[in-house]
Amino acid sequence: MKTTPEHDARIAKMIFAGVYPHYVTKVEKKGRTKEELHQVIEWLTGFDAKKLKELIDEKVTFETFFAKAKLNPNAHLITGVICGYRIEEIETPLTKQARYLDKLVEELARGRKMEKILRQG
Repeated sequence: MKTTPEHDARIAKMIFAGVYPHYVTKVEKKGRTKEELHQVIEWLTGFDAKKLKELIDEKVTFETFFAKAKLNPNAHLITGVICGYRIEEIETPLTKQARYLDKLVEELARGRKMEKILRQG
C-alpha cells in the first residue's frame, strides 16, 4: 500500500512533542516504562534523554526530528504492518522512519523482549 503525498506531508509536519505523550501512555498502560521507551528511541535515532527533551521543548516536527537523527544501521530490519502500511514498502524515507518508530513503540507496548525490539537476536 503506497502512501499518498498528503499522508507524507502530514507526517512531516506533525510535532513530535504532540505525539510523544501518546507513546508514553501507550507503553505505560501495558506495564512498560518511559525509560524503556527512551531506550528504544535512542536505539533508532541516537538521541539520549537530554537531546530528546531538547527536541520536545523545541516542538520540532517529525521532519526536523528525523533530519537530526542518526538512524540506526539496523533500522531496515524493522518490518511488518503498522497503521495499515507495510513498512518495507513505504517509499518516502521520512514516512518510513516515522513508521519505524511507531512499530518499535507498538512492539514495546505488546511486551516484546527488548533485545528483539532492538534487533539484537
